[in-house]
Amino acid sequence: MTLFTHTWERPLLSMALMGHNVTAAAGHKTIVKDEAQLSRAYAYCEEITAVHSRSFHMASSLLPEDKRRAVRALYAFCRTTDDIVDDSTGDASAELSAWREHALSLTPPTDDLVALAWADTRLRYHIPVTYADQLLSGVARDLFQTRYDTFDELATYAYGVASTVGLMSMHIIGFNAPEAIPYAIKLGVALQVTNILRDVGEDWQRGRLYLPLEDLRAFNLTEEDIARGVVNDNWREFMRYQIIRNRQLYAEAWPGIGMLNRDGRFSIGAAAGLYQAILNDIERHDYDVFNRRAHVSTWGKLRRLPGIWRRSRGAAPAPAALPHQLSLAAT
Repeated sequence: MTLFTHTWERPLLSMALMGHNVTAAAGHKTIVKDEAQLSRAYAYCEEITAVHSRSFHMASSLLPEDKRRAVRALYAFCRTTDDIVDDSTGDASAELSAWREHALSLTPPTDDLVALAWADTRLRYHIPVTYADQLLSGVARDLFQTRYDTFDELATYAYGVASTVGLMSMHIIGFNAPEAIPYAIKLGVALQVTNILRDVGEDWQRGRLYLPLEDLRAFNLTEEDIARGVVNDNWREFMRYQIIRNRQLYAEAWPGIGMLNRDGRFSIGAAAGLYQAILNDIERHDYDVFNRRAHVSTWGKLRRLPGIWRRSRGAAPAPAALPHQLSLAAT
C-alpha cells in the first residue's frame, strides 16, 4: 500500500517540509519565573477552549495532562488569531500585526496570557515557529480574499488555517517520522472543508464564500442561489459531491493516526471522528446549511467514542511516503 497524493498536495507538502526543516527552539527554558502566572495562563487557555469548541475540548480531554494543556494553549493561540480577523471593530490588519509579534515571541508580555502559555508550549514541545507563522498568514487571507475558484486554491487556504494546526499538534502529541506529515496535511484540509460545508450560511453573512466557484458552476449554482439559501436538487447534488470528497480525505488521513505516539491516537482520532459526524447531520437535515448550523449532540459524541477508541487502538502505522516523494515535494 502506498500513500495516495492529490495534485494539490505537492505545494502544501513543500510548505510543510519547509517548516519541519527549520530547527525549533532547542530545549525548554523557563520564560517566566512566576509559575503562578504561567498556571493562570494555561487555565485561561483551557477556559477559552471550553467556551468556544466543545468538540475540541472533549477530544483534548483524552490526552495526558501535560499534552492536554499544551494543545489547549495551541487552540487559544488559533482562536485569538481568528477572533482578530473575524470580530475586530478597528484596524484588523494592525491588530493582527501586533498579535503576530506577541504570538511568535519567546518572551511575550507576561500579562498576555495566551501568548505566554503559547510561548511556553512552543518551547516545551519544540514546535517550529514557521508553522505558527504560516497559520497567521493563512488566517490573514480572510482580510483580502473572500472567493476561491478551484478546490486546489481552497486546499491551499485550508493548509494555512488548519493543516498547520495539525502539524503543530503532532509536535505536542509526538510522531515517529516525518512521513507522518502528509497525513496531517490531509486531515487538516478535511477538517477545514467540514467547517466550510457546515458554515456556508454564516460565512455568507460575513461576505465570504469558500465553496469552490468551479464546483458551483458545474452544478449550475450561482452566488445568488447561496444568497437566497436555495435548497434544490442542484444544491443537494453539489453537497453530496462535496461530502463524498470530504469523507475520502478523512479516509486517506486516518492511517497517519498510527504514526502518532500511542497516548495521543485516541484524541486525534476523536477529533477526526467527531468532526466527520457533522457531515451526517448535514445529510439528515436535507443539506440545509443556511437556516441551521449542523452539529453533533453531546450524547452523539459520547456514543461514538468507544468505536473511535477501538479503531484508534488498532491503527497500524501508515504506509511510509518514500523519501523520494518527500524530497521531490521540497524541490
